[in-house]
Amino acid sequence: MDRSVVPFGKPRAERADAVRNREHLLRTAREMIAEHGVERVTMDGLAERAGLGKGTVFRRFGSRAGIFRALLDADERRFQEQVLSGPPPLGPGAEPVERLVAYGRARIAFLVDRHAIARASLERNQPVPAGDPSITQPHLRVLLAQAVPSMPNLDGVTIQLTAALAGPLLLYLSRPETDANQAAETADFLGDAWQTLIERLVR
Repeated sequence: MDRSVVPFGKPRAERADAVRNREHLLRTAREMIAEHGVERVTMDGLAERAGLGKGTVFRRFGSRAGIFRALLDADERRFQEQVLSGPPPLGPGAEPVERLVAYGRARIAFLVDRHAIARASLERNQPVPAGDPSITQPHLRVLLAQAVPSMPNLDGVTIQLTAALAGPLLLYLSRPETDANQAAETADFLGDAWQTLIERLVR
């Protein structure tokens, strides 16, 4: 097991029917997003499309923003699995610098691709969250320590690099109406900058 990241805790056991309902609702929400975009997804619409009661949707997600937080959480878990046990260079098996570059590029692409979903996951009148460093920060710290064992102020450098991959920053750098080609260009542009930063840092 790759010790450079901290895995999510074991989820609380759910009834089988609750698990089926959740997965069905998430699949349905993704279908609706693909067909009509994020803005057209509502609690009522999701319940009707999924063939479930509105109360079931509210109990599962709490609010419209909760739908998108659940989608992001599911994607985050898959992303972490790729980092923990996927093929290199994102997963184990590559040199530390190569993994640092790959992680930054993958993380940026992950956030840019989910820009509209991330915006929709924010509750109205609530501040933009500072981001969750639980995966990124320890992963970067371990790889930096392997790449440059004598790096001064390792913890501070790690915090700065973690901030560069934080979701809130990318929410402001890109636009929700960005099309697929523009999103890919944005991810490449920021990924190239990340690679330059890492390569200069570890010289």
